[in-house]
Amino acid sequence: MGTVTPLPFANRATPLQTGFDRAELTRILDLYGRMVAAGHWRDYAMDFHRDAAIFSAFRRAAERPEYRIEKRPALRSRQGMWALVSEAGAILKRGDELANVLAPVERKLMKLVGD
Repeated sequence: MGTVTPLPFANRATPLQTGFDRAELTRILDLYGRMVAAGHWRDYAMDFHRDAAIFSAFRRAAERPEYRIEKRPALRSRQGMWALVSEAGAILKRGDELANVLAPVERKLMKLVGD
């Protein structure tokens, strides 16, 4: 019988990339779908890095994203791992709960639908 060699990544402490779990992605895509239905957003992109997962929402595909929803688990014990970033790069909201971070966009959606 031969020897069994463990895979090199089997005991790696840090993941190779950060991602969204199913509930988080469902919440984000639900908001995206409602913004598309309101005629405000037209495209999105997702980036997955070692330290962050980023969902970007665009009014038009050729622009900078209107909003970026960032998940940075390393900031969980500091400011919170979720951040809502504006088109200009300013952090609009930061926190531990995704729903609270998405609240400014939800309010904007209510204004768009109410008009």
